[in-house]
Amino acid sequence: MIKRVKTGIPGMDEILNGGIPERNIVLLSGGPGTGKTIFSQQYIWNGLQMGEPGIYVALEEHPFQVKKNMEVFGWDVTPFEREGRFAIVDAFTGGIGEYAEKEQYVVKDVDDMRELADVLRRAIREIQAKRVVIDSVTTLYITKPAMARSIIFQLKRILSGLGCTSIFVSQVSVTEKGFGGPGVEHGVDGIIRLDLDEIDGELKRSLIVWKMRGTAHSLRRHPFEITDHGIVIHYDENVKGEGGDGE
Repeated sequence: MIKRVKTGIPGMDEILNGGIPERNIVLLSGGPGTGKTIFSQQYIWNGLQMGEPGIYVALEEHPFQVKKNMEVFGWDVTPFEREGRFAIVDAFTGGIGEYAEKEQYVVKDVDDMRELADVLRRAIREIQAKRVVIDSVTTLYITKPAMARSIIFQLKRILSGLGCTSIFVSQVSVTEKGFGGPGVEHGVDGIIRLDLDEIDGELKRSLIVWKMRGTAHSLRRHPFEITDHGIVIHYDENVKGEGGDGE
């Protein structure tokens, strides 16, 4: 029997036949405003509720802001941080500022993959993390696309090797049909695409699982909404003919 990690996101585990296969690296891809960050933070939060320690690698937002944004949905990670069951790896501030000086896991040079890898390994081991989110992995290779495949594989070796089931947030433009580039798409175990499309003068959200190694999954595009408590996916409904996948 394959071990699965439940996302805890309403509707998602039904789509995945019970959850993400353990140690999988999942690319969560989508354009601006599609809900990628909320999805990934909800995944980490639900893990904490299930007794699974988690790490959030902040590359695009100040760690303080990450926590503030999570609190909007009622996800207060501070107690878990104090207990050593949750940590933010700060790859945003470069170690500059009063807040950064108090942090335990800081990457001073985000272009130095060795430093990022070392800090990430240490954080995973110290808090015995089971779930990791990197938001966003695109930041690591946006200026050096030729390095994308190598960076993805380096991270995959570390995370899968240490037993983590991880989400890599990938940014794409609104009109882009892919998921973040060939090196990225082929290097991961799963791809979930989030879309925001104008249908009859109204913006609607939808989600589709393009691939997920180790499990059967729904091949349909499902509508979802962002509520006061996070994302809710309508797994028993499907959207026809829309979405950024060129249908």
